[in-house]
Amino acid sequence: MKPTKSRNELIYNPTFHTRSKQLSSQLSEELRKKYGKKSVRVIEGDSIKIVRGEFKGVDGKISKISTKKSSVAVEGVKKEKTKGDKFDVYIHTSNLLVTGLNTDDKWRIAKLEGKKPSEKPKTITEKIPTKENTSKNIIKETKTKETKVTKIQKKEVEK
Repeated sequence: MKPTKSRNELIYNPTFHTRSKQLSSQLSEELRKKYGKKSVRVIEGDSIKIVRGEFKGVDGKISKISTKKSSVAVEGVKKEKTKGDKFDVYIHTSNLLVTGLNTDDKWRIAKLEGKKPSEKPKTITEKIPTKENTSKNIIKETKTKETKVTKIQKKEVEK
């Protein structure tokens, strides 16, 4: 199969998970520095700025997402029919710049920050000896201490 044919099939007739990946847009400079990512999949409620096209320079929030068209409808971006009715204009996600994220989904934010959302901090129990009779150096009791360990601390311990 020719490369152009397989490439076109991925673009114009993709699977559902590939189509979802195609709904990503660039992040603004501030968000790039914060999350260390260049692009993100857009969802409803994200604040965006239109970078190219007829509505260039317009800021707004995403109101609807069309996976079939690989585009989104933005609040305030409408066209008027000849009879006077207004309808939503769908803008391709490659023409958008994400300026603010919808933080309702904690899984999405954890994924952006590079953490595994399902993983909780592990607790390690350490036994700390306490001496009651210091003259005889007899250890009678041990207390347990629980500490939360993060990935950075684990790496330091392993080194």
